[in-house]
Amino acid sequence: MTGNMDASHPVALRPDEHFHQPRPIAPDPDMLRSRPIAPDPDMLRSRPVAPDSYALRLGVRAVVFDWAGTVVDFGSRAPAMTFVETFSAQGVPVTEAEARAPMGLPKRDHIRTMGMMARVAEAWREIHGSAFDEAAVDRLYEAFTPRQVMAVRAHAGVISGVVSVVDALRRRGIRIGSTTGYPRIVMAAIIDLVASQGFVPDAMVCADDLPVTRPTPLGMWRCLIELGMWPAWSAVKVDDTVPGLLEGRDAGAWTVGILASGNAAGLTHAEWDALDDRGRQEVRDRSSAALARARPDFTIDTVADLLPVIDQIGHRLWCGERPGG
Repeated sequence: MTGNMDASHPVALRPDEHFHQPRPIAPDPDMLRSRPIAPDPDMLRSRPVAPDSYALRLGVRAVVFDWAGTVVDFGSRAPAMTFVETFSAQGVPVTEAEARAPMGLPKRDHIRTMGMMARVAEAWREIHGSAFDEAAVDRLYEAFTPRQVMAVRAHAGVISGVVSVVDALRRRGIRIGSTTGYPRIVMAAIIDLVASQGFVPDAMVCADDLPVTRPTPLGMWRCLIELGMWPAWSAVKVDDTVPGLLEGRDAGAWTVGILASGNAAGLTHAEWDALDDRGRQEVRDRSSAALARARPDFTIDTVADLLPVIDQIGHRLWCGERPGG
């Protein structure tokens, strides 16, 4: 697990720490506007915030999870294989690595990004006699969606440890949100299957719920609004892809990258279990390199390892830190 310290952010005083003028004299509003008093950053660095402070009481208020590769579908198999099948059906074979490279983007954007890859674009021109354009994106997306619905239902197993961790978070009073690169029609196919296994988020934002989502922070902000949670630095985004982590980071939340169960590893649960310690470390190193551009605050193997990270974030908030330092 990794994290950078930056304790220079001010922390609000407790209500009982505010200065009260004796009656009947009232504070001059102009004076308050012209001379705001802020905590000394050096004091925050040298001395943790008092345990009963506003910052500590606030703590982590929300955890927002990605779906494929994070809470369901160990190895993010469903989307990767569906992209391979969809392009191949159009006469343009693609590799699993090419299919995984843009993972985390909304699926239409993912198709567009794949089609713009030099090798794929050239192959498309050879087969279809024209450049890969928006009409091609529309054609592929139309073919992709029903395939994806079938694939996600076949890979809707909740990853081990997710339900127990979510239950523990809720016992702490933490709200549970989710965002996804899937459109809502795809999520509708699995939401009941996943709920029957014990994972039911308090809010879910899909790729087509807004005009623009990942990698922008808009989907994350929408999720926090639906949860009624603020400020953003009291939230944590857990994701296995660069676009999903950037969504959280740019929203102002803490970010936790998934190394073992996610897209960058691309392994089934059985394949991960079969690895020795050295093999697992190689997977972690490869996944860490793939997620480095998003600069996650922490990395873990799977959601099962999340609770100690939540404790660390709570401590860092207590020390006056903020995410992304």
